[in-house]
Amino acid sequence: MDKAQKKAMVEQWKLRRPEMGVISIRCKATGEAFLGASKDTRADFNSNRAKLSMGSHPNKRLAALWEQYGEEGFEWLVLKTLDYENPGDDHTAELEKLREQCLDEDEKAVKIWK
Repeated sequence: MDKAQKKAMVEQWKLRRPEMGVISIRCKATGEAFLGASKDTRADFNSNRAKLSMGSHPNKRLAALWEQYGEEGFEWLVLKTLDYENPGDDHTAELEKLREQCLDEDEKAVKIWK
């Protein structure tokens, strides 16, 4: 790949519009839900699934449930999505607000990570 192609690919990546929102990993057996504010829902699902599969997830409760019930014991959902204009802007505060709304709506929900 030459420099021009690489530069074009980098620019294209910067302009992509990943789905942003609140992700939920819910244990079917207990009803516990672990919510995250995500700037890229697909990437965060993949990251969490990989960490759980490798036994290296930082959320000990989620990891214990995963060990007990396995991947088939969970449902992976996007609870709310964020409508945004510029993908380069920082949407952290908006995503945190959406997650707090979801946490308020579900008494069995906690944050995936801090």
